Amino acid sequence: MTTGRTASALPAILAIGAVLVSVPLVAGYWGRLHPAFDSMGHFRLHLAVLVTLLSAPLVFVKGWRQIGLAGTVLGIAAVSATLLPGHTGAGAARAEATETSSARYRLLQLNLRYDNATPKRVFSLIGRTKPDVVTLNEVSRMWVKELKFLEATYPYRVICPPPARIGGVAILSRRPFANPAGYACYDRGSMAVATVRLGAETVEIGALHLGWPWPFEQDRQVGRITPVLDRLGGTAILAGDLNAAPWSVTAHRVAEAGRLDLMPGIGPTWMKPIVPEGIRRIVGLPIDNIFAKGRIVPLSVERLQDVGSDHLPVLFEFGIRPAPEPAEVIEVKLAGSEG
Repeated sequence: MTTGRTASALPAILAIGAVLVSVPLVAGYWGRLHPAFDSMGHFRLHLAVLVTLLSAPLVFVKGWRQIGLAGTVLGIAAVSATLLPGHTGAGAARAEATETSSARYRLLQLNLRYDNATPKRVFSLIGRTKPDVVTLNEVSRMWVKELKFLEATYPYRVICPPPARIGGVAILSRRPFANPAGYACYDRGSMAVATVRLGAETVEIGALHLGWPWPFEQDRQVGRITPVLDRLGGTAILAGDLNAAPWSVTAHRVAEAGRLDLMPGIGPTWMKPIVPEGIRRIVGLPIDNIFAKGRIVPLSVERLQDVGSDHLPVLFEFGIRPAPEPAEVIEVKLAGSEG
């Protein structure tokens, strides 16, 4: 008897669940109105999949098919609209890169985690991948000491003073900075910018670590760094832990402030360490992001293996489009101008 009642009530339970989950899913699209909505939007894919799972069985239950169909369409549409544009952009970028780029460079982005107990795994990864530039987040006092082991390989560096226990950001480079004063820290160590020479070119590299979303300070922090982003050079790369998904208003505000393009296709990078890495790569949050602009030509972007942090490393390979040659100036002498 109890089993029969539960079975008869199941469609109603699924329908109520689908409606309840759809509320934050839809609200997440209104992030421009208030940062609280944007906080919901970070979980858009998770909410969309959950709405679909709750709604799909109702399609086969008489009397509940309309709700089931509506929820399923909503969930699938949200997933498709979120993911498909990114994959298309990645393909176009790779096609352009094949045609225009020659020399290749690498940038490694990693939130170290301030209390990471396995620094050697981080150093091993850097040794294997040999990035030209490394951008780091959560550079705590412990990490400031540990990073001294990389001074011989990465002598050009800016390590922002840790504003809190979790630490600041850092930029390490094999390549020289453009000038001794070509770097600076901003917003209490949460952002660093350095101008790096890559071959014959100079590129501004930014490392950024945003705070947590609303009700925390993320929205206000983006406002504080907007002037810095606006001053980024014409050819630049910005990498960091945004604590925000790439489709969020926060990520778009960063891109708009710096006139930057967000690199698509990175995928989930963060999840609590208790979750196995294989699952983290599927259900984690995609909050480690990379932006570029100007003559930067993206070649590839990929997540690397776990190195003891709750974030996965991201390796960005790129080229630099040659600067256009100055147009020839043709001197035209007007008839009768001589004499």
